[in-house]
Amino acid sequence: MEEHPIRLRSSDDLKRSRLTVFFRLLLAIPHLIVLTLFAVLALLAGVANWFATLFMGRSPDGLHDLLARFMRYLTHFSAYFYLLADPFPPFGGGSPYRVDLEVETPERQNRWTVAFRMILAIPASILASVLGYVAQALAFLGWFAALALGRMPEGMQNLGLYCLRYQMQTYGYVFLLTQRYPSLSSDPGAQPASA
Repeated sequence: MEEHPIRLRSSDDLKRSRLTVFFRLLLAIPHLIVLTLFAVLALLAGVANWFATLFMGRSPDGLHDLLARFMRYLTHFSAYFYLLADPFPPFGGGSPYRVDLEVETPERQNRWTVAFRMILAIPASILASVLGYVAQALAFLGWFAALALGRMPEGMQNLGLYCLRYQMQTYGYVFLLTQRYPSLSSDPGAQPASA
């Protein structure tokens, strides 16, 4: 089966600094502020992208790039916040990170599926929401594990990456970055690198 056009890649080694894990909520505040502002822009760009894709049959390069960059930044932040990666992520989503998102270039899309995308995305959005709660529970448990062990347990890491990958594929589908539905299959590229 062909790879999904939105892929999560991880090169994380599972080691965690106990100090930054302990203060993770405080350290995340600057990113939360920037991400909130970026999300407002992404929402407006998403609406513009819907109209443009509906009429042109393809997402314009500028809107596609902006939305892909937002999703990369959201991925970097989420990986950091959910303890799926340890180093402080760069702002804005332009630089590589240990847990990164690859989004392929714009493709032609069926205008009928574009017109009804919000309805078609409901099942995937519900599952992405449930997996978001799973990722939050894993982060909570992982916080204690990382403080005690100085590393993230591999099974928790793998499940967290799975949840994050599915969420990003769902957002990509909703933002019209791809017409391919989010995949439930496991993605070997999202597994942590061997230490």
